[in-house]
Amino acid sequence: MKNIVKQVIKSPFSKLSIFKYQLGPLWTMVCFFILAIVALSICRVSLMIWQAERISTFNDGFKILINGLRVDISSISYLLVIPVILSTIIMFLNKGKSLLYWFLRIWLITMITVLMYMEVITPTFILEYDLRPNRLFIEYIIYPKEVLSMLWTGYKIEILLSSLTLFSVYKFSTHFFKSHWQAHYQTTILFKCVSTSLVVILIFSGSRSSLGHRPLNPAMMAFSTDHLLNDLTLNSTYSVACAIKHMLNEQSSEEYYGKMSNEKVISLVQNSTVFTETQFKDKRHPTSSYRQASYQGKPKNLVILLQESLGARYVGALGGLPLTPNLDNLMGEGWNFTNLYATGTRSVRGIEAVITGFTPTPARSVVKLDKSQENFFTIAGFLANKGYHTQFIYGGESHFDNMKRFFLGNGIQEIVDSESFNKIDFKGSWGASDEDLYDQAHIELNKLAKQKQPFFSLIFTSSNHSPYEFPDDKITLYDDEKNTRNNAVKYADYALGEFLEKAKKSDYWKDTIFLVVADHDSRVAGASLVPIEHFKIPGVILGENITPRNDSRLISQIDLAPTLLSLIGASGRTPMLGHDMTTDIPKDKLRAMMQYDKNFAYMKNDSVTILQPQKAPLHFAYLQKQLKAKEHNPKLALEAKANVIFGSKAYQNRWYQ
Repeated sequence: MKNIVKQVIKSPFSKLSIFKYQLGPLWTMVCFFILAIVALSICRVSLMIWQAERISTFNDGFKILINGLRVDISSISYLLVIPVILSTIIMFLNKGKSLLYWFLRIWLITMITVLMYMEVITPTFILEYDLRPNRLFIEYIIYPKEVLSMLWTGYKIEILLSSLTLFSVYKFSTHFFKSHWQAHYQTTILFKCVSTSLVVILIFSGSRSSLGHRPLNPAMMAFSTDHLLNDLTLNSTYSVACAIKHMLNEQSSEEYYGKMSNEKVISLVQNSTVFTETQFKDKRHPTSSYRQASYQGKPKNLVILLQESLGARYVGALGGLPLTPNLDNLMGEGWNFTNLYATGTRSVRGIEAVITGFTPTPARSVVKLDKSQENFFTIAGFLANKGYHTQFIYGGESHFDNMKRFFLGNGIQEIVDSESFNKIDFKGSWGASDEDLYDQAHIELNKLAKQKQPFFSLIFTSSNHSPYEFPDDKITLYDDEKNTRNNAVKYADYALGEFLEKAKKSDYWKDTIFLVVADHDSRVAGASLVPIEHFKIPGVILGENITPRNDSRLISQIDLAPTLLSLIGASGRTPMLGHDMTTDIPKDKLRAMMQYDKNFAYMKNDSVTILQPQKAPLHFAYLQKQLKAKEHNPKLALEAKANVIFGSKAYQNRWYQ
């Protein structure tokens, strides 16, 4: 067996071994370079075969392979810069060969192992997010307890396969290194100078991979309106490395979509609202305006039931699967938004939109950014200043995704997480089941109702999150296998229905406005730059005096906060750009904003403008859940650009306070 492995290791390089004694240690890096290129290309071709139905033309496949090769060369060249420089120095000094051996052995074996491990986990990530590992991968791994529990419960086969791959690649690369290590070299000074200079030039040229003023970046590789095809041109290590770089820099929207002056952004954003320019009087906070609540009676309580990963496709009343009979009934009892769109694909993006009314950007959600950890506008802070008791209830650990820090710094006075629950009958990877969460919420709301002050409570569910754990014998399973998303949705709906039945009989019902809304859809995917249909979510407002109706107007998540404040009688100045949907909003003012990785969609009526990094805006008609290309619309493009840039400028300049 060992002889076979040695033969496999040696055979691709046997014809090149004439250079072995001339290049010395550089020979080892040449061999690893070729090995990594071949391995990454095989992985890319495998992904292409798996996703063949989305590669519609030969030209698409050709571009994926050619652009992918360019990205792989750049990635591996970056990884070899330090080894090449160190090897060159030691070759000229003719000292330190033992040190070089151990450094290169550790570096090169680690390099190839990481490259292959990232490729092996890529299919699982694509199944979940329809993208290669990116910033979401980084944001998850900084919470090892929750993520490891989730992986162990729901992804045992994937863990086994990736672990076996990790071990196999390590063993193979160790044999490979020993077989191709060359410490001794016989060459002239002239050849040494020429060869090392050539290798150094090739490595630096390969890493930059461009003769222009900008080095290689993902935007240069994008060629398709299908985001996954663009991602296939990358490799997963490169994708994550770019995400880390962007997270460290926290680039503003202007870095992605182009510059725009503060004055132009403010003017276009103000004009996109229903307010006149004279109503924006605070130059330090240019979107701050006074909002008069439509309800004028005694201040009402507000409860937001934020539903994990509940896209419209799982909701029967919105044309989805028959998984939500309780929510379907509630939609007939309340103010039901049938054309509501989330701003993003993660819970913190949903929290950002629903609790702060803030517009989405390609950066991280403000829930995680440093400058927004205190004195940032939230409806919790706004209501706390009006004498409300403000509360966050969560079945997991509230520090996850930086929620605890953000909430405590911006108006939430009390946090009730799993450590504070009276009882937990079923605990999964993400914490208490939705039933346990709602049981505790019912206790908390009853306590608050006995006090003399109004209250605001945000209740955030988690049972509808992979690995989809919930108690036995609660529902009739939709899928034969228990722990599936469809079954988790059905259980979450069951728990929601049980809670609201109790709430309707409680003392707090008559004085409270409830919003049931999703944070985002699950597994947002599709062969388009922004899969619009997977941003559609359910949202219904309930309460004793809420008139049942279906509202088919185009609505964004950022419109919910102003609407809720209006319904509970909370007037005042806020910097929010969302519409108060209790009023008549001109049709040309209705819009939805969606951030999908680095792409931004701005929808008005059935027209959609999509902005991509360092590319011209694209315009589409959104008809029958499909994007159809249409002529350029300069006015809509400017409005879209201003709205996505506003978020970055508002954050940096502290306009949103």
